[in-house]
Amino acid sequence: MADDASWVAGAMTQAVPWVSTAGITFGEITTERVEAFLPDRSDQHNHVGGPHAAVMFGLGETASGAVGLAAFAAAGDRAVPLVVRSEIRYLKLARGDLRAEAVLTRPADEVLAELDAGTRPEFTVDVTITDAGGVQTGAMTIVWTLKPNRAPEPARS
Repeated sequence: MADDASWVAGAMTQAVPWVSTAGITFGEITTERVEAFLPDRSDQHNHVGGPHAAVMFGLGETASGAVGLAAFAAAGDRAVPLVVRSEIRYLKLARGDLRAEAVLTRPADEVLAELDAGTRPEFTVDVTITDAGGVQTGAMTIVWTLKPNRAPEPARS
């Protein structure tokens, strides 16, 4: 089993104000997989009565960020995670509460080895979005990078 990363829920809520604003909560969190939930709210509906596309995207991206934080928190002093690109596929009209499951698609050790070798590694997170009925309503692929922190400039006299 992957390391306990339950601390990530609080960190995401504190560091990303939109998480609280949207009402996102977290279920299981490991260094390889995260569950995130969004309650159904009429003020977040679109013109056909389901969750707005932006809300679905935000839930999926938040779940992907949470798994990235869980997997790469130990590298936080050396690099910052940034989204490189995202793709979402809206598969069916969602109804009710939403659940996003984000899964890291390659071992974190491989990504960290690339960072240690002096490169700017990329990693992919796949996200499945389901509605209250368990129907898959969306799928996302989010590519992240670990951007190495710049070394401090030497002091000038």
